[in-house]
Amino acid sequence: MNRNAILTCAITGAGDTAGKNPNVPVTPKQIADDCIAAAKAGASVAHIHVRDPETGGISHSVEHFREVMDRVRESDTDIVMNITAGGGGDWVPDAEDPTRGGPGTDIQTPAERHAPVGELLPELCTLDCGSLNFSDMVYVNTADWLREHASLVQAAGVKPELECFDLGHVWFARQLQQEGLLDGDPLFQLCLGIPWGAEADPETMLAMRNKLPETANWAAFGIGRQQMPMVAQAMLLGGHARVGLEDNLYLSKGVPATNAGLVEKAGTIIDNLGGRIMTPAETRAHLKLRDPSTGRIAGGDA
Repeated sequence: MNRNAILTCAITGAGDTAGKNPNVPVTPKQIADDCIAAAKAGASVAHIHVRDPETGGISHSVEHFREVMDRVRESDTDIVMNITAGGGGDWVPDAEDPTRGGPGTDIQTPAERHAPVGELLPELCTLDCGSLNFSDMVYVNTADWLREHASLVQAAGVKPELECFDLGHVWFARQLQQEGLLDGDPLFQLCLGIPWGAEADPETMLAMRNKLPETANWAAFGIGRQQMPMVAQAMLLGGHARVGLEDNLYLSKGVPATNAGLVEKAGTIIDNLGGRIMTPAETRAHLKLRDPSTGRIAGGDA
């Protein structure tokens, strides 16, 4: 059991959720405000996507990411920042010509996916470790794209959070480590409950955990109503946890959540199990992340 938990809050995803819960943040200011609120509620890390402020849809704008980062960094509230680098992989076959991408397709090169991370240098960024039948679309991330992307993240000096949606993704992440494309102890995020990847249940989490490298740090999350059970399960199996409106819109059945409310609920679970949430400073030291205020590796050398 892990009694010192890193708790990530996934502030807003890229899915069509803004119309389902009015608390889903859309504009850079709203996203930054929710990062700050999550930190004040006890979160260690804020994981962010950005959205088009006009439509609420997905955005890859470096300037939107920059505004969120600047607003959070200029506040008096500390939180580890984790930028998504997993956008630009959505493939929806055209109904008339399935050899072409239809409406909803959004494909970027590894360099394009990396652009906000390389320019803004957050402490963490995600690195999705494979392709997946993602509900009714395909998330495309080939092995060669992943190698290129991992190399870009490594050169930037940002620690990747290795997002694994299936057991084969864990296998490939280990391959990246063997090829020298990951520095230090790897950090894994086990992503559970997304059709049609790994299921959100104890057996699946345990199977994935048992395939991780011995030196790995890891966390897990479940989506929807499985969010809070997976917080407890991850902690019991020695891992860290993630909650937030990216993954779950409800605090309880029929009750729309806020990011801060989900953090507080997860904090209660962690506390009731005899654990505590690590502070952002403790998180940086534990994961050996670069401190944005000093430019030095927390707990290590420059």
